[in-house]
Amino acid sequence: MNLGLVFKHGDAVLIGVFLSLIAMSIASWVIIIIRCIKWKQAKTANKQAREIIWASNDLADAEQKAKNLPCPISSLALDGIMATRRFDATEHHLLSASLPRNAYLERELRHSMGKVMSQFEGGMTALATIGSTAPFIGLLGTVWGIYRALINISNSGQISIAAVSGPIGEALVATAIGLFTAIPAVLAYNFFNRANKNMARTVHNFAHDWHVQLINSTNNNKE
Repeated sequence: MNLGLVFKHGDAVLIGVFLSLIAMSIASWVIIIIRCIKWKQAKTANKQAREIIWASNDLADAEQKAKNLPCPISSLALDGIMATRRFDATEHHLLSASLPRNAYLERELRHSMGKVMSQFEGGMTALATIGSTAPFIGLLGTVWGIYRALINISNSGQISIAAVSGPIGEALVATAIGLFTAIPAVLAYNFFNRANKNMARTVHNFAHDWHVQLINSTNNNKE
């Protein structure tokens, strides 16, 4: 069995299957590596940002420290501070600021959470697509390769194990490559899906606490 013969003597369908699976495998591993690095950096930065923000003397101090440590929690904190300033600077007869301060900040923080978490959705669709389609693409290559081997037997009029074992073996490898491509993609998708849920929970908890802090700080300034 020589897989090089697939590209040398194979037809467009079989070559296309192998090239597609190779491209999908490379793409999935690139996504996995990039997302692992991004997720690890965000998790570490979130922990540091939460600590330094709550250790700040006031909102101005928290804003300055958050700017120096970009991460989801820092972005949320900055958006909350900017929303507070927009509310104070906006004429309250306008629709954008017709809500009470509490509801306005809640809305803005909710929008900020969606914006922050959307940054971690990249590549998820690709991983899901690769994980679900790669086995079937590999199976297509196997079926097509076996079909061509049977056609060769029919044309030659002779049944020889030595003659068909190579082509059939090469075709069966397509299924193996399909599984080799799909399994890491499926595992990575499940891992990152779980990681995103944990990240969303962390961001949501901070958003709730930060909302209370912004309201309390505003009330104290008025007094």
